[in-house]
Amino acid sequence: MPIGADDAGDLSVVIPAYNESTRIAGTLRSLAVYLDGWPAAAEMIVVDDGSTDDTAVISRRILASTGMPYRVLTGRNNRGKGFSVREGALAARHAWTLITDADLSTPISEVEKLFAVAHRRNVDIVAGSRGLPGSRIGVPQGWIRRNMGRSFNRIVRLLTGLPLKDTQCGFKLWRSAALRPILERLHVDGFAWDVEMLIAARRGGLSVEEVPVEWNNAAGSKVAIVTDSLRMLWDVVRIRLGR
Repeated sequence: MPIGADDAGDLSVVIPAYNESTRIAGTLRSLAVYLDGWPAAAEMIVVDDGSTDDTAVISRRILASTGMPYRVLTGRNNRGKGFSVREGALAARHAWTLITDADLSTPISEVEKLFAVAHRRNVDIVAGSRGLPGSRIGVPQGWIRRNMGRSFNRIVRLLTGLPLKDTQCGFKLWRSAALRPILERLHVDGFAWDVEMLIAARRGGLSVEEVPVEWNNAAGSKVAIVTDSLRMLWDVVRIRLGR
């Protein structure tokens, strides 16, 4: 581990989930096993984004069996990943918040890389990246999604000036207290939440750094390749226009 209990490494792990009943149990078990060895306090927060399946029920059952602190936030209609991330992060009780996808496309152990950079360089937000030298893509996306992702990143860089190679990797670590007032002012509910958050954080004087991580594509993506991509582009335009 890169930290000790006296290094302010208390960690809230937020998992936004929508209709993840087929894999949420395995994800939560894997997280619990890893966090059982974490050298500081840890909790898990599942944010059920209005699922129509048993995601919330399964999450409660598995988390209750782990014996570690947890919460399952539910009871609302589907709002989008951005809304879920904000809800979970604003509920975090610990000094650090990690956002990770329900499919664990980035192994939880990669958080050690993010923490190492955060502590060594005193960074507020550390974003996992699939686009840097040193990133390891074990199972790649299909050709269409991969190239649409690259095109989206180029558009984001052009419109917003964000220098990141990969804004959309769902594995990000941040100082909870530093980002909380910024999260409270954000509006994007969909998949472009990362872009809005990163822009607002940089404007607010927070430091942001990318770290190459391991990443594996998992079947069952909730991103609709056409409709969600168009919505993400529109959200980026709205962010650029300040709307």
